[in-house]
Amino acid sequence: MATDKTIPADQPGLEPSDDRWNRIVEGASKVFWKLGIKSVTMDDVATRLGISKKTLYQYVSDKNDLVDKILKHVSTCYKCDIDAVRAREKQNAIDELYAITTTVAGHIQDIHPSIHFDLEKYHPEAFRNMKENKRKEIAQCMTENMARGITEGLYREDLNIGMIATIYIARFDMVFDGALFPPEKFSFSDLHWEIFRYHVRGIASKKGLDYLEKKLTKERITVPPTPGVMANK
Repeated sequence: MATDKTIPADQPGLEPSDDRWNRIVEGASKVFWKLGIKSVTMDDVATRLGISKKTLYQYVSDKNDLVDKILKHVSTCYKCDIDAVRAREKQNAIDELYAITTTVAGHIQDIHPSIHFDLEKYHPEAFRNMKENKRKEIAQCMTENMARGITEGLYREDLNIGMIATIYIARFDMVFDGALFPPEKFSFSDLHWEIFRYHVRGIASKKGLDYLEKKLTKERITVPPTPGVMANK
């Protein structure tokens, strides 16, 4: 079992690999995701984690440092989960993308609607670094998935893989645009599923479209209409 390491008071912001730090970063991320970031103080974090603020400051120098470390930790966890999904056997390209979407939707479904705004306005550098890393990971994932789908005959052979991977990234970024998709009208999870369906239908061959429809029917995946849209038709 790992033991807690004592961090000298004149060296704040270190990130030791011990059980206490793991509990702090995981617990703090849950607090921020549930309540938002701007409204939560370091006192709030310490209180909710059942530790003293002095202990918290042994691991981070300030709130911005805590947010930065949380984003790095969460990004690493997400990547590990997605890598595990992609390593599964007996799945084709559409199955793989469906499993990835399920994993990501599960991660983001309970995120507070102000998270994106809070990060972009109050922690821009940490947010920018996270987005850049995520874009690289998504680009690689989509590129490899499309190459696999073409080989399997599930995706069209004439795909411009690099261009479509870039379009997918841009589309994914739009989900977190609060002005474009107000959280009171759209949920992160529903939007992510709609992106999945929209993406696969745009790149699938006849064989892939048939497989997709059967899979969606089997899994009963539906996205509810936007309030007010159906009424206007």
